[in-house]
Amino acid sequence: MKGKVYLVGAGPGDYKLLTLKGLECIQVADVIVYDRLVNKNYLKEAKPTCEFIYVGKASNQHTLSQEEINRVIVEQAALGKIVTRLKGGDPYVFGRGGEEGEALREKGIEFEVVPGITSAIGGLCYAGIPITHRDYASSFHVVTGHLRADDKSNSDLNWNALAHVNGTLVFLMGVSNLKQISEQLIKEGKCKKTPVALISWATYFSQKVIVSTLEEVYEVAQKEEIKPPTLIVVGSVVNLRETLNFFENKPLFGKNIMVTRSRTQNSSLVEKISDLGGNPIEIPTIKIEKFQSNKELQEAIQQLNKYTYLVLTSQNAADIFFNQLDELGLDARALAHLKICAIGSSTAKAMKVRGIRADFIPKEFVSESLYETLAPHLTPQDNILIPRAKNARDFLVTQLKEICSVHEIHTYESVIDFNQKTELLEILTHEKVDYITFASSSSVKNFVRLIGNENLNQLKQSELISIGPVTSSALCEAGLTVYKEAKQATIDGLLDVMIAD
Repeated sequence: MKGKVYLVGAGPGDYKLLTLKGLECIQVADVIVYDRLVNKNYLKEAKPTCEFIYVGKASNQHTLSQEEINRVIVEQAALGKIVTRLKGGDPYVFGRGGEEGEALREKGIEFEVVPGITSAIGGLCYAGIPITHRDYASSFHVVTGHLRADDKSNSDLNWNALAHVNGTLVFLMGVSNLKQISEQLIKEGKCKKTPVALISWATYFSQKVIVSTLEEVYEVAQKEEIKPPTLIVVGSVVNLRETLNFFENKPLFGKNIMVTRSRTQNSSLVEKISDLGGNPIEIPTIKIEKFQSNKELQEAIQQLNKYTYLVLTSQNAADIFFNQLDELGLDARALAHLKICAIGSSTAKAMKVRGIRADFIPKEFVSESLYETLAPHLTPQDNILIPRAKNARDFLVTQLKEICSVHEIHTYESVIDFNQKTELLEILTHEKVDYITFASSSSVKNFVRLIGNENLNQLKQSELISIGPVTSSALCEAGLTVYKEAKQATIDGLLDVMIAD
């Protein structure tokens, strides 16, 4: 029984430049065969049982030859699997997707091609260079820069025609042959002063652009130590870079920012960092473990009429409570008699999605502020239900019990996530991390345990950003220096600190 293969263009690198159909192919795949220039975050979208096969090719360093890659794809599909062949850019723009398609057709295996944004267009766009412009270039020409070593005369390309065309020339995979390319174009009559741009790691947070002329570009590239992957752009459109450059002007462009929230909570922060031009490094130090078959919570929900207040202190607590409410066949109407309190805008948002608006949201998103907000309204006759984390701080429950009855139910536990300890230490040792964000005191404590006290000196090169006073206190207790604290204890508050910095 033969499977099916999707030859998918993953785009030039920016996570959001993948097509909807490309994402669907990743999500249904049994096997993903992927290249070096594919954004690795796409692999997180695959189903848990998916197998990953890396076949990346760097300059002069091939994990597998093209023939071997063809064989791998054919063999996996022949086992009846859905195979997604994930390729940087577009499969048919110097991606050798045509050869893979031919190999599949020869073996009678069904395949589809999903186009992707080629770096020849998307990469230029992110560098502020339009590949065509009515005043500068009415055509464009995408050329392989990967010249054959055995062809000393470079007869594969018509250099005379390329030198005299008035459109934009884009050379892919050509930086190692930059000297030959510039010399051949000049030799055939291209003006020495023609603008040239070199775009390294196009559309990534680490994008680097060098502008020069055809005559001087090779020397500039040597001086700047330009390496693959780099696009070479030749033409007058390069002059528009200063006017149209939007990507490198984003407020967090080029910044490595570590996110230490639990993976289920960090999606908003990660997405916003990316949208602002930064590189989010996900190292979740917290893992949320929901308590299964929580009879105490079930009984409390079935007797909601005896409570006067419901206090939800986190998004996790809200989600678990409302999921249990739904499982018991109830909805928001069961809460009609209750006053409902939420710590934090994310908690309030999670409630609002379920059709509930919080009656009380403290100005500061900490237990102390909620107590100050709530205490004047309470009487000894009140009965408060607080479903929350097992290892939460005692302050709120202890203080409220001095006024009225409080029923605290542990619905989940935040535990340390050791899965990425090795990766974390490698990143701190070998990469520059500009900011490390902490959104809770537990994320601080777990982070310290994860790296070990002996490695705390590794954090001196990074700025530590705290979401609020409780988190800042935890950092100080660990002997770490708080660089800055968010004015408002929200994700946007964390971002505002880094943007202002």
